[in-house]
Amino acid sequence: MFDLTFTVDAQDTTTPLTLAIDQAVIAGWTGRDPVARDKHIAELEAVGIARPASTPIYYRVSARRLTMEDSIECCGGDSSGEVEFVLIGWQGRIFVGCGSDHTDRKVEAYNVTVSKQMCDKPIASVLWELEDVIGHWDKMILRSYAWIKGERVLYQEGTLDAMLPVDDLIMRGFGGKKLPDGCAMFGGTFAAKGGIRPADRFEFELGDPVLKRTIRHAYDVVTLPVRG
Repeated sequence: MFDLTFTVDAQDTTTPLTLAIDQAVIAGWTGRDPVARDKHIAELEAVGIARPASTPIYYRVSARRLTMEDSIECCGGDSSGEVEFVLIGWQGRIFVGCGSDHTDRKVEAYNVTVSKQMCDKPIASVLWELEDVIGHWDKMILRSYAWIKGERVLYQEGTLDAMLPVDDLIMRGFGGKKLPDGCAMFGGTFAAKGGIRPADRFEFELGDPVLKRTIRHAYDVVTLPVRG
């Protein structure tokens, strides 16, 4: 268990909140549309990554992989980010945030679970109350940008109506029970525009067009040499 301090944005007020996180879950293959879901599966198959054992699937990673830092270090040049919404349980409430499931793609080709553990998972410092956004959940937008060879390109974009509903996602992942206190769950992602590829810097955001606000974060990717 370790503590992360967030800022809860309740529209008219902001409040610091320190949460003790003891579980981190990466939910994969969470698309409502089987065609779009299979497109992303095919995208990963194209780079040698096997199909998942089930859809959706819930990978466990160390909670200490979560970070709010503005840079991460990765071994070799085979990793890349993925924008995702994040649900965090705390004292029976659920907060919504945004993160990047940064993953080592070379390792992912032979073991997805291990690949999820290889890289830090950047997360934005701002949270919203789920109850404030659940009424227009499907309208919210996930978006990411990648800096590749000095150029900022739109990497991912989509609305949450393409993902499983929150209640369904939680029910499947926790045997019909509520999201546990201290659990941070990443909720799935969209196919990359132009295909999965590494970047020097990754920017991600969750936009709320109804309440006109956005959660954002960005981080540099520092590549460490692989000596053998």
